Amino acid sequence: MTTQATTPHENPAAPPALPAERGPLSGSALAVLAGGEARLPAADAVRRADPYGDDLQLLLYVLYELHYRGFAGVDERLEWDPALLGVRSAGEDVFLDALRRDAGSGGQDVAGAVDALQLEPVGDDGHSVSHHLRREGELWQLREYAAVRSLYHLKEADPHLWVVPRLQGRAKAAMTAVEFDEFGAGRAEDIHARLFAGLMADLGLDARYGRYLDAAPAQALATVNMMSLFGLHRRLRGALVGHFAAVEITSSPGSRRLADALRRAGAGPAAQRFYDEHVEADAVHEQVVRHEVIGGLLEDEPGLAADVVLGIEATGHLEDALGDHLLAAWRDGRSALRTPLTR
Repeated sequence: MTTQATTPHENPAAPPALPAERGPLSGSALAVLAGGEARLPAADAVRRADPYGDDLQLLLYVLYELHYRGFAGVDERLEWDPALLGVRSAGEDVFLDALRRDAGSGGQDVAGAVDALQLEPVGDDGHSVSHHLRREGELWQLREYAAVRSLYHLKEADPHLWVVPRLQGRAKAAMTAVEFDEFGAGRAEDIHARLFAGLMADLGLDARYGRYLDAAPAQALATVNMMSLFGLHRRLRGALVGHFAAVEITSSPGSRRLADALRRAGAGPAAQRFYDEHVEADAVHEQVVRHEVIGGLLEDEPGLAADVVLGIEATGHLEDALGDHLLAAWRDGRSALRTPLTR
């Protein structure tokens, strides 16, 4: 297997290069970010786009990324460029409307939505990536899964921090307590994003931030874009808390299966450690998030119940879409990535 690990002279903190376009919307925005004279797409053109398609999802991803590490050679002042923000807003409307239509029940039963997260299906329901990888996943599939997930895990917990200034009391205290663990509890070597970089290195992958953006399917981009959408808008703070709850509550059993899969495939100790760490940590976080983060938020702002449910349901909807894409490709014996990895 040819490895793609980061070489010692490369700076892991350097911003990534701009990705390749996936259509006219993303192409025009990328040309502007690169300093060209291209015209940004009209809002009407954005609103006609497929909400889950490659073009719109890449458009949103690159515009959101300006709020994270940006891109090499791109003027940092473009983060707050009014024209780019206008295009992003039009794309967000398309994406959010689709999530409300396809994933949002409109219900306000937060306790019921959380209870549903805690009910693990008996055995594999046929849609679970972690069950597949533990039972029969091959090393090349584990590598693809890590490459796809790197878009989130190399910025793990960053999108969730945006909600902290918008909380108060119990919810704020509990949210920062959980985030403290995500960022290594004061130890740089234990930051979860760094642990995931170690997992990637053990699997022979390039652990540079944003390295696999071009390879990732639209379904993977959508899961990260949803976090940025919820996190960057104060009006969606309830949805961000719902998303956070869905991630933390479902993480422990899935992480246990993925740790088993890595051990079965003979991955190194750093790869196994990432998921082993999440088995223990997220089992504790589950109760804190349910009773303190969600409970505290709704005690202060009971009118946000429907948004919390939306965040939970939208997370499940997009995770199912990504899982179905991965499993369909793997069961057919082909790569789930836009550009297959070197095996």
